[in-house]
Amino acid sequence: MRLLLLTDRHLDVLPVLDLLPFDVQISPQDTWAEAVRDSHLSAVLVDASGELSQARTTCRNLRAHGLNIPVIVLVREAGLAAVGADWCVDDFVLTTAGPAEVAARLTLIADRRALGGEAADELISIGDLTFDPHSYTIRLRGELLPLTYKEFELLKYLAQQPGRVFSRDQLLREVWGYDYFGGTRTVDVHVRRIRAKRGPRCESMIGTVRQVGYKFIAPANSDSELTAPARRADRAIRRPGRARREVAAAVT
Repeated sequence: MRLLLLTDRHLDVLPVLDLLPFDVQISPQDTWAEAVRDSHLSAVLVDASGELSQARTTCRNLRAHGLNIPVIVLVREAGLAAVGADWCVDDFVLTTAGPAEVAARLTLIADRRALGGEAADELISIGDLTFDPHSYTIRLRGELLPLTYKEFELLKYLAQQPGRVFSRDQLLREVWGYDYFGGTRTVDVHVRRIRAKRGPRCESMIGTVRQVGYKFIAPANSDSELTAPARRADRAIRRPGRARREVAAAVT
């Protein structure tokens, strides 16, 4: 197993690596783009024992770059609380872990990724959007959208139910959770940021329903992928009178 260790401290960050039968390549964190070109890498280890913010940025950059191998963060126990889903990593290893634990974690996660390429199987395609739940990235017609974790979650939630209108309160509950204490303006801010990511193509993906909330609008060339209920809901929003007549006629 060939590992890439991104650190400025060499093996000092995880001394037990020197005791394990792994091929460890060491590179500074600021040279990650060149280091990950090695096609034989089994996993990337990122040193988060020092600067947590730098390590988080490195992890997110690796995923935004399209890296599709396990990313594991090496962290002290005191810094563990700072590691969250927005780091876009597959696992963590404490710097105090023993050789048996480190070997088991690395082997398990590498084997899991190797079993049939499940990462590709779990990609979610909605119209021209492709969501990767492992790396928390979204591509629009193959082009990467530089979204934050919450922007990713918000757009994914809306896109999975195209045409359905969600109030700001609903989105706060479903995306931010019941323990969130911010106001509904948080939703507006995140929608505005998503729309600004890639110009007109992103602006048109989230529609505003006045005095209600937001909905996802599938691209015109993907409208056929919408379910019949989603299309009726979309028409009801744009042409309420006509949509009601169509539904009534279908029922009778």
